[in-house]
Amino acid sequence: MRALIVDDSKSMRMILGKALKEVGFQVTESADGQQALDRLNTGEEVELMLVDWNMPVMNGYELVCAVRANALLSNIRIMMVTTETSITNIEKALNAGANEYLMKPFTKELLLEKLAMLGLV
Repeated sequence: MRALIVDDSKSMRMILGKALKEVGFQVTESADGQQALDRLNTGEEVELMLVDWNMPVMNGYELVCAVRANALLSNIRIMMVTTETSITNIEKALNAGANEYLMKPFTKELLLEKLAMLGLV
């Protein structure tokens, strides 16, 4: 399985990447939504995207909307991983097409539980 971690925090990408690699994922990273979308539009195949909300250039919500608007990318499972805790933003992300929502800070166990809910571990 391949995962794309999209977060402007290098340390958060490292934490998520380590956890995913431990359960068998191949991991690539992008520092903002536009960079991630460019990778996907040039044919990079992933089964999972872990997406932060607050990023420069293109935020996570805009990325979710762009991915869900492209039928060729519709099979990607998307998990928002963010500090945005308001129910309004959670609903907004899920309604836009995110499959799951994980609030920072989180434990490795909670991340694995969310991956299991998506049928990925």
